[in-house]
Amino acid sequence: DHHVNYGSGSGLQDRVAFVQNDPSQYDASIRLADLQVSDTGTYQCRVKKNTVAVHEVIVTVQEKPATPQCWTEGELTEGSSILLRCYSR
Repeated sequence: DHHVNYGSGSGLQDRVAFVQNDPSQYDASIRLADLQVSDTGTYQCRVKKNTVAVHEVIVTVQEKPATPQCWTEGELTEGSSILLRCYSR
């Protein structure tokens, strides 16, 4: 039907668009911009011609990790051992 149904309260209205200007030309792919963890869910493509064909895709958006914090433990002298520790949430 040349439109995207966003569902209720999804917040996708300004972030979803067809990849091609005219989805009736055999490519109804969509692009989701600025992905958020809340975009995780089941997405459905419904194509109507003479009959209706439906395909569902489950999308899982993982949170971007925080910048790691790194430090060394041990004496920084030639020939000695040190431990490099890194931590990220």
